[in-house]
Amino acid sequence: MRTGTIVRAAALGTTALMLITGCGNGGTDTGGGTSPADADLTVVTGVYPLEWLAREIGGDTTAVVQLTEPGAEPHDLELTGRQIAEVDEADLVFYVEGLQPAVDEAVAQQASDSALNVADVVHLRPADPGAEDDHDHDHEHEHEEEGHDHGDHDPHFWLDVELMSEAAEALADRMAEAHPEGASTYRQEAERVTGELTDLGEEYERSLSSCEHREVVVGHTAFTYLTDRYDLEQIGVSGVDPDTEPSPSQIAAITDVVKERDITTIFTEPLMPEATADTIAAETGAEVKVLDPLEGVTERSPGDDYPSIMRGNLEALSSALVCS
Repeated sequence: MRTGTIVRAAALGTTALMLITGCGNGGTDTGGGTSPADADLTVVTGVYPLEWLAREIGGDTTAVVQLTEPGAEPHDLELTGRQIAEVDEADLVFYVEGLQPAVDEAVAQQASDSALNVADVVHLRPADPGAEDDHDHDHEHEHEEEGHDHGDHDPHFWLDVELMSEAAEALADRMAEAHPEGASTYRQEAERVTGELTDLGEEYERSLSSCEHREVVVGHTAFTYLTDRYDLEQIGVSGVDPDTEPSPSQIAAITDVVKERDITTIFTEPLMPEATADTIAAETGAEVKVLDPLEGVTERSPGDDYPSIMRGNLEALSSALVCS
């Protein structure tokens, strides 16, 4: 199976260039569900995929407090005093160590006994900053990932539905320990969720099994779990920051890749301003679409929850890679 790569070379065959620098600021979002005062169990989550799992498993009797606001980048989250108090008062805290330093610190100080680091129960891939050595560097243009420092491991496990199933079972077990009266419900709901995830994985297998192209070029290499699962190759290049316009040199390098490798689609993350995406499309002549790293739900996400966004990503990949 192929592994994700970060390369300096532009000379790599692909039809899809994905410029995703994703991963921001935060607030508290209870999602309009059960309030902590009325709940059997109060759960705090650091990032959206864990929020989705907790809501699906916990149902109406569980209050879920999400620390990262929709549309914010979770890596840069800074907690308010209120949020630190919510971490302290929660029955359970679900997080991924290394993804959000502010959450790591709050857990260490306020919730070490009630927290579940999902990285302890889901096998995370090691970070792979040196993968560019697998490719020839003797090319005219140089590209490097503008990524985020996640430490020794890649935290984006939720882009692999099989690992999401493992996380669902682990969350259900911890919720059952914290509230034994609801144990059978939590485990039943986790079984339902894992069944849905299995179906989703089968959709990916069918759709991506026969494609004309298998190289996936990204600016933010958040998609290694997904590309490895379905035998695609993720290739990191210099991306475009959602907070700034691309520089002329970036546009020139991207345009060269598009022309030299017959790239038809440029994927941007949901946080990318539409004006920036339009600039890239106009300069390169490629179509611009969104590929969502699922770090939160925004108005530009290709769906309104985890399953629908994953299916939106699948549709985008299938189209760009010319899958049958």
